[in-house]
Amino acid sequence: MTKRANGEGSLYQRGDGKWCASLRYEDPITGEHVRKTLYGTTKTEARRKMKEAQQRVEGGGPVRDSSATMAAWLTEWRSGALEASSRADTTKNTYKTLSRKHIEPAPFGAITLDRLKPSDIDRLIIELRKKKLSASTIRQAYTVLRISLADAKRDGLVARNVAESVPRPKVPKKEARFLTAEEVARLLDAAKGSRYHDLLAFIAATGVRKSEALSTKWADIDMRAATYKVPGTKSDASKRQLHLSPALVTMLKRHKKVQAQERLHAGNQWQRTGYVFTTELGTRIDARNTLRAIDAAAKKAKLDGVCVHTLRHSAATAMLENGVNLKAVSALLGHSDIATTANLYGHMTDDQARKAMDGLSEVIGL
Repeated sequence: MTKRANGEGSLYQRGDGKWCASLRYEDPITGEHVRKTLYGTTKTEARRKMKEAQQRVEGGGPVRDSSATMAAWLTEWRSGALEASSRADTTKNTYKTLSRKHIEPAPFGAITLDRLKPSDIDRLIIELRKKKLSASTIRQAYTVLRISLADAKRDGLVARNVAESVPRPKVPKKEARFLTAEEVARLLDAAKGSRYHDLLAFIAATGVRKSEALSTKWADIDMRAATYKVPGTKSDASKRQLHLSPALVTMLKRHKKVQAQERLHAGNQWQRTGYVFTTELGTRIDARNTLRAIDAAAKKAKLDGVCVHTLRHSAATAMLENGVNLKAVSALLGHSDIATTANLYGHMTDDQARKAMDGLSEVIGL
């Protein structure tokens, strides 16, 4: 007998008149040889089902999708594939929260993998909009769903990722809020006396992300060479080295002396974490306390709509206004794509616009 190829099938009719399609294939997960029988009331129907099953097998998928509910799969995915991924812990936690709060609940969570359709995802997006969720949150929820279904396909639970047929929800472009140099100075002056002053000044002077600043250790800073290796927390692009200004080096030296005094005062309670910005006991500063600190400083300085990220945006804007080209700014900020920088900092201040128009007039000889 000739050995049948993977996915080869045969048709036959039973005594009761029902047509059967017998399919022999290799299970994509276990590697075992399996025989599956599909049924049809007519020969044409049975042949169609066999052809569809053969196409799925050829594509490396299962003959039939799993009947597990989306809620059951996402629960397993959160503790399995997501947890094992190389994503940052903050990203994992965000994805888990989005899944539990917005995707797993019924009615969407009750849909089984084998019955999930693109229109179901469309309805989920509509429902999330009705909840008045932000466009970015809805986009993130879609991203979580798409990634989880990609892992379901990898595990052989489904033959295709249904989410790939649904357009990614758009987020309206929004230019970054920034402060002028005078406003940044006012904000930092308002933060004086707070243990968060140096942290905020560090972000304002380097343009690093809040998470990067909080993750910075003394080992990342070379005072003599005036360089700073930014700890990568998002991607390879975020791992970069920055030059430290003389004023910033002076501030860091002063900050280190204050920290040494706190270490002596704390005694045995001090924890040697190595972080630059710490609590009175040497532990890493809580991000939420940083938000409270800048809120208080902004209120005192009478500045509206200010958050920690505003300092990063302000640093980027100052770089561009001082003639640093967009590609260099993108590298300094740790953006993986220059388009990200262009979208965020496509604005132009009045001073920039005035200088640009004056310069143009000079060039054309007016």
